[in-house]
Amino acid sequence: MRLADFDFALPPELIAQQPASPRDASRLLVVDRASGRLAHRTFREIGDYVHGGDALVVNDTRVLPARLRGRRVGTGGAVELLVLRAADGGAWEALVRGGRRLREGAVVEVGAEPTPVRIGARLPDGRRLISLSPGCDMRALLRVAGEVPVPPYIKRVPNDPEDYQTVYAREEGAVAAPTAGLHFTPPLLDDLRGRGVDVIALTLHVGLGTFQPVTADEIREHKMDAEYYTISPEASATINGRRGRLVAVGTTTVRALESAADPDGHIVAGSRWTDRFIYPGVAFRAVEVLVTNFHLPKTTLLMLVCAFAGRELVMRAYDEAIRERYRFYSFGDAMLIL
Repeated sequence: MRLADFDFALPPELIAQQPASPRDASRLLVVDRASGRLAHRTFREIGDYVHGGDALVVNDTRVLPARLRGRRVGTGGAVELLVLRAADGGAWEALVRGGRRLREGAVVEVGAEPTPVRIGARLPDGRRLISLSPGCDMRALLRVAGEVPVPPYIKRVPNDPEDYQTVYAREEGAVAAPTAGLHFTPPLLDDLRGRGVDVIALTLHVGLGTFQPVTADEIREHKMDAEYYTISPEASATINGRRGRLVAVGTTTVRALESAADPDGHIVAGSRWTDRFIYPGVAFRAVEVLVTNFHLPKTTLLMLVCAFAGRELVMRAYDEAIRERYRFYSFGDAMLIL
């Protein structure tokens, strides 16, 4: 399939700039794959579709305050670092903005009490290695000087950084939120548990693989950057022993589950890297129901949703959402695909 097959026009005013309040007041477009029917609901009504015996799997990764703003030593030029993940030898991988001409060995000072960050070698996909002075800890620096890295289409950083965290976020390590989970509230999760739904957490640290742009015209030529996930033995046992359906909350949860599924659809526990790219034509082994947001055009996230529900049905649902003025992207409304 071609990249252009996953394009669509979105009025800019439909790009949500802040989350719904309360979170579960967001809208929910229900898509039935068998009949092709679309239904307009509110997210807090999701219990009408997720039943006792179902396993609802969420991604409990927590977003790091991974954006650092600083000045280049010597010139004072502004530089922005998006810290992605730890690398070998104490270095970290990062995206560097405003520093295209930064040579290896250049130094950027970040934080109110300036901390030097040394720019290292160039890596594929525009990444750079960066490092701190011996004895300095990157995670500690991020907690003191970092900002929550909301996407560029959100024009202001939320007043409360928790707005860009799920209510069940625990395992720190992501650089973007698993946004399908932003709609859940503790009372809604308690209500689902009261209906007999098993709510199960896995961890996939959202990184460059999820939001990396697709540049290949033939989408099968796109290479996903690997992301790290963990599924505990307890989680896999509950998932494999469920009486109902496997419901994945978000595309990152889907990628972890499908990466961990054996040929019979059983989920194998463990901690692994996955570069699995799911696009139309790739078969699903495990996931049966999907909760997801409305995604940017030409992205691997939209391609995964089209693989799950069929491109024609998904694009028809997107057209309907635009006509009905749904809110799009990270802070936007949601889809439930049955």
